[in-house]
Amino acid sequence: MRVKICGITNYDDAMLAVDAGADALGFVFYPRSPRYIAPAEAERIIAKLPPFVEKVGLFVEEEAETIAKTARDSGITLAQIHFDVDEAFLDAVEFPVLPVIRAKRPEDLKRFAGRYRLVDAYCEGYGGSGKRLALEWFEGRDNSRIIIAGGLSSENVEELSGYGFYGCDVSSGTEAAKGRKDPNKVREFVRRAKSL
Repeated sequence: MRVKICGITNYDDAMLAVDAGADALGFVFYPRSPRYIAPAEAERIIAKLPPFVEKVGLFVEEEAETIAKTARDSGITLAQIHFDVDEAFLDAVEFPVLPVIRAKRPEDLKRFAGRYRLVDAYCEGYGGSGKRLALEWFEGRDNSRIIIAGGLSSENVEELSGYGFYGCDVSSGTEAAKGRKDPNKVREFVRRAKSL
């Protein structure tokens, strides 16, 4: 299973995740998040990263043009659209995008069915709530284009086995404090997720 470590705020944590075997790093470009990183600071980190690592920027309530410009300027390779949008908006970004479904009910999983998408548990705020999704929602479905997020940690990631998810996304479950990674938690999460 592919693994994204989100909430990267510094170079050391970025390299910790890469060295542990993460496939993607997430940079939160949402100023109200405790894991916020300025796009210019993310660019400095990204410039020093090795190749073959996906660099994902998380956007909330931004215009399509702003997302595209920030994405190009910061050096990210994928824009995670973490707010409610439609297909037309995703197309208007004119940059590779990953839509997020903030799921309230099983029917929500049908949104963006033709795309790779990230599915997170709905909460009033955006991201990092630690809320879990009901895994029974995913039974008997094709989950091969779904990246699952929400409340994951090394203690529970093995519960994802058998659902056929494309990948998983973790933030708070690998932290020592908000915006700071715990090396042991990162390594153990990646090890267990990669064994699925």
